Amino acid sequence: MLFFYGVCASFSSGNESMTSIYTIALDAMGGDFGLSVVVPAAVESLQQYNDIALILVGDKEKIKEKLLELGQKTNDRLKIHHATQVVEMDDAPALALRTKKDSSMRVAINLVKDGTANAAVSAGNTGALMATARFVLKMLPGIDRPAICSTIPSEFGSTHVLDLGANVDSSAEHLYQFAVMGSELVKSIDNIESPKVGLLNIGQEAIKGNEQVKAASALLESADLNYIGFVEGDDVFLKDVDVVVCDGFVGNVALKTTEGLAKMISNELKAQFTSNIFAKMAALIALPVIKSFRRKFDPRRYNGASFLGLQGIVIKSHGGADSLSYANAIGIARSEAITNVPQKINKQLELLFDDKSKKS
Repeated sequence: MLFFYGVCASFSSGNESMTSIYTIALDAMGGDFGLSVVVPAAVESLQQYNDIALILVGDKEKIKEKLLELGQKTNDRLKIHHATQVVEMDDAPALALRTKKDSSMRVAINLVKDGTANAAVSAGNTGALMATARFVLKMLPGIDRPAICSTIPSEFGSTHVLDLGANVDSSAEHLYQFAVMGSELVKSIDNIESPKVGLLNIGQEAIKGNEQVKAASALLESADLNYIGFVEGDDVFLKDVDVVVCDGFVGNVALKTTEGLAKMISNELKAQFTSNIFAKMAALIALPVIKSFRRKFDPRRYNGASFLGLQGIVIKSHGGADSLSYANAIGIARSEAITNVPQKINKQLELLFDDKSKKS
């Protein structure tokens, strides 16, 4: 049975209309910085959104101590769920799955499975998180493998790219499934009625690419999707495309290359504008432009990758995220909970399967 949750509570205050509350479980111990990032991000998110409740999962006493430092108490919208173990960043996925059944990561995902939470967020070990989420929540019917999807800034705002590392090698059918999931995610989150879907390739010509990509293109051309054909690497940033599909090996390399380039440009700008007194004066004049540039390409604003294909919502935060970055991941979990992304994907899959059966 799909976990399309009955956990939304409602409340009214004065003359305010009824508001649904979406509960998000946070792996408070995961990531490079654990509590020092997760707890401040949780407090910040509760101030930003009045329609979420958060469950901090991890060592109860340590979480209480961190909340005390921030002058924050638990309440109806901020609770603690004790867990005795922590999945370390270098733990093997199989080991974490087998021996750490009471880890903060596993317990947070369990809360999604049993309907206590609408979504889970973790900055922990990616491999362990994917393995645990897949084992606990199971896959949606018709989806063979989960995919990691995140946004990358582009000339047209942003582009959703998947897969970003869950699958090193993918068949044509897998790429087709990624396209369906990515399209439904963008429909739900960005409210785009017919997202433009492109397939990442080494050229736009039909003769280019490996056999998997060519076969996937044929599948997408016959699908009920707004498929615009092959896109190249630069098109991710320069073309009006909402979803770019690729296998996890290519996607992860593209993502890390993008992150590295953004950091290099930022560092170079800083170095040039501080190199001498004249450069510093020029920087003062250009400050509004610099701030705008840094805001658009600030990786913290894009932190939070969706694990698509699961019967539940799991968001992966970057392991080295700061509190602002982690809060952004919480915001993504909130958006997916509000629109119930897994249910939307499942419904679209049912329509596609029904259409295929009619054609056959």
